[in-house]
Amino acid sequence: MLALWGAQVPHGWVTGDDELGRHTGFRQALRERGERYVLGGPCNTIIRDLEAPLPAYQGRGRRPKAPWQSVTEWRQALHPTAWRRLTVRDGEKGPVEIEMVTRRVQTRLERKRTGPHEGLGITRRPLSDERMLEPQASRDATDQDARYCSRYYLTPTCGAEAELEEPSQAELARVITAGTGIEASFKRGKGEVGLDAYQVRTWQGWHHHMALSLMAVWFLIGETHRGQQLTPALTLPPVRYGLSLLLLEVYCTLGTDSICRQVSRQLMRNELARFYHHRTRKCLPPRKLCRDIQ
Repeated sequence: MLALWGAQVPHGWVTGDDELGRHTGFRQALRERGERYVLGGPCNTIIRDLEAPLPAYQGRGRRPKAPWQSVTEWRQALHPTAWRRLTVRDGEKGPVEIEMVTRRVQTRLERKRTGPHEGLGITRRPLSDERMLEPQASRDATDQDARYCSRYYLTPTCGAEAELEEPSQAELARVITAGTGIEASFKRGKGEVGLDAYQVRTWQGWHHHMALSLMAVWFLIGETHRGQQLTPALTLPPVRYGLSLLLLEVYCTLGTDSICRQVSRQLMRNELARFYHHRTRKCLPPRKLCRDIQ
């Protein structure tokens, strides 16, 4: 796909879960193309920490190197101060924050062969946090202890011809959490415009349904962002509800004032639900609602 359409689709990163990141040949092909990637890795990935202090040299033979170990063992040996808390963006339920640590490591290939230098990123979140900040992955892509759930990611440090610029932790955190937005878009499409409600017999009909559904989602999201300039608490469901009432106005006599009153009631109900959600978490919710809807 990158060979055929890569030049026509501008992109900065290639992302994927551990089902793609566990294949060393796939990561090698991306490095040869000079692509920057953030791919998930299983918790049993074997690495060598290139920034760790080297063992003492005994004066004979080769100089020792850092030992090979799994990423789980390496994470468990980290000092608590090694973790850094980053704020990625503002979410509907408060700021989206993530704890992260990065390190330059060396990975292993198949048959215990020494692999290239790569960047390792580990994220963790408390088990009490039920928000999905990262894409869903397989069972061995995460591990957890008594307090945190951790995930592992690999990123290149060099390409086929030259060294790649090392991204900042803030940039890596943004790319890692961006996958959630893609999954949320598909979930929104299934719930709002019937992305999964199709009965077709050919692939051409399936592609037509998907294209029209995604265009409808794109239109609703655009209208939501435009309306949030006047009413910050506006979300996509009230926009869809208001548009449906406008379409019904051809056959009924609702009027614009009636539609605004009904949408306003929905917004007040959503704001009360958000307020009590923050109240249960014992935190002050940010003010978003404008009572006058224009």
